[in-house]
Amino acid sequence: MKRVYLDWNATTPPLGAVVEAMAFAAREAWGNPSSVHATGRTARACVEDSREAVARLAGCDPRDVVFTSGGTEANNLALRSAFAEAGTANVSTLVTSRLEHPSITRVAEELDRAGRARMRWVAVRSDGVIDLEDLERALSEGNVRLVAVQAVNAETGVVQPVASIIAAARRAGARVHVDAVQAFGRTEDVATEADTRSLAGHKLRGPKSIGALLTRPGITISPVLLGGSQERGVRPGTTDPVAAAGLGAAARHALASPARWRALGPLREALEIGLLRLAPGARVNGAGAPRMPHVTNVAFPGWRGPELVAALDLEGLAVSAGSACSAGTAEPSAVLVAMGDPEAAASSVRFSLGEDTMAGDIETALAIAGRALGRFS
Repeated sequence: MKRVYLDWNATTPPLGAVVEAMAFAAREAWGNPSSVHATGRTARACVEDSREAVARLAGCDPRDVVFTSGGTEANNLALRSAFAEAGTANVSTLVTSRLEHPSITRVAEELDRAGRARMRWVAVRSDGVIDLEDLERALSEGNVRLVAVQAVNAETGVVQPVASIIAAARRAGARVHVDAVQAFGRTEDVATEADTRSLAGHKLRGPKSIGALLTRPGITISPVLLGGSQERGVRPGTTDPVAAAGLGAAARHALASPARWRALGPLREALEIGLLRLAPGARVNGAGAPRMPHVTNVAFPGWRGPELVAALDLEGLAVSAGSACSAGTAEPSAVLVAMGDPEAAASSVRFSLGEDTMAGDIETALAIAGRALGRFS
């Protein structure tokens, strides 16, 4: 069976150059980067080389790159740090929306429960874009400490107006955190004006278990964990030079990647047209908003998204019913619920293409979808 992988938003297949870089580091740079002897210095050089590669991709200084275990930890660091010194009196506000990744929304809810932050959930338009007018209202209410927004929605591919959001927050004197996990390596617009940004290696063809929090000069980050002085004390623990080597290779590849991802637009369009023909009544979520060219999220009324995903998988097509971090739960997509479409929240499937996707893969995917949908009808 020829399998087709259309779940690149969940994770990307590692590049050959990434695997080679990690294998080399495992042989030659396996030491503890904090050790002062030659073995440690070799490992340290590997880590710092990766830091410089990530900085070039992010458009920042290497000193402003803090390695983490991935995007989830980077998001946690950014939000928890912003409210680390919050007191019980005159608690400041965290502004975000229900479109965000769980590593934003659940931390926000926890900060609210603990009395560390006051929550202000911004309204969402039906096309999956944050309501900028409601954002302005939230900022005008005063005492906003942080605005958290994703650059690209992982489920729908909808691109948020990050530049406008940052400008509005600046006028109100608020800090901005941008979850750019789905943006790095796929678009040149990576929110360089944000105060903090998150990145995950496995979303840009690097290894899992490593990512980064990127900070604007002058922004102080308080650690979530306490221990050693690694990563300037922000993220204590021994940095893995092998994972760092893989991330560095992925970051160097990602510098030229946006053009390759833009070229996927015609394939995504062909996939959407074919799916809508196969399933009368189906609709594309977020179709009216600016979207990344490699993602489509389609509602199939009358079907349950997870069941259709399983049927497609049996035929050899890998897709998702929502965010990979929410897979296996019975809950409908929080993103599509926020967009005001509960039917779509339970019946949608995400198809995400990648650099290796070819026209033949789309043809095979449509043939598989035709068989699966035919059995369910």
